[in-house]
Amino acid sequence: MADKELNWKYGEDFVVESAALGIARQHAVELGIDPVSPAVGAQLAVLSAASSTHSILEIGTGTGVSGLWLLAGAPEAVLTSIDIELDHQQHARSAFAAGGVPANRIRLITGRASEVLPRMNDGAYDLVLVDGDEGSLLDYVEHALRIVRQGGLVLVPHALWRGRVADPTRRDATASDFRTLLATIAESSAVVSALSTAGDGLLQLVKTAD
Repeated sequence: MADKELNWKYGEDFVVESAALGIARQHAVELGIDPVSPAVGAQLAVLSAASSTHSILEIGTGTGVSGLWLLAGAPEAVLTSIDIELDHQQHARSAFAAGGVPANRIRLITGRASEVLPRMNDGAYDLVLVDGDEGSLLDYVEHALRIVRQGGLVLVPHALWRGRVADPTRRDATASDFRTLLATIAESSAVVSALSTAGDGLLQLVKTAD
């Protein structure tokens, strides 16, 4: 095993997940959802803790894995999460309860993010996580940068998309969309950005200008 692979595995194994997270992750696997890896989850917690986060918007509830990690870093924050799958959100609600998250800190919206996001106010959130339909990735990130406050965070997991983004011979639509996003971000003067190679990749954006 190459050094980079050893480092990646060590970084994943270093993270210890709570019982609630373990159950949420198991449900995600059973439902065919690709949740953030433990190492990416830990980064979400650190970033939400470091950015004085009080309001979080999540595009893609899943079974609650990323939501639990974000709230682990910002225990007083309110999480608003959008997903088209009611069944997934029911699992997430159970996971939040098992993790001791008060119900009044969770707002689950069942619907298409493409229909919900345009109705959300500019600069209304401290942190936005974009983990929804990859086919709408560019549109979601554009909305996220509008919705997050100046100085707030936009986080995009799976940004290396199963190792395909870094391989120019992989030309599937999702890998191409992530490459387009990364190229656009690299040229933007409205954000400060970083791309973590933990898990399946995590693109981190701080909005510096409207």
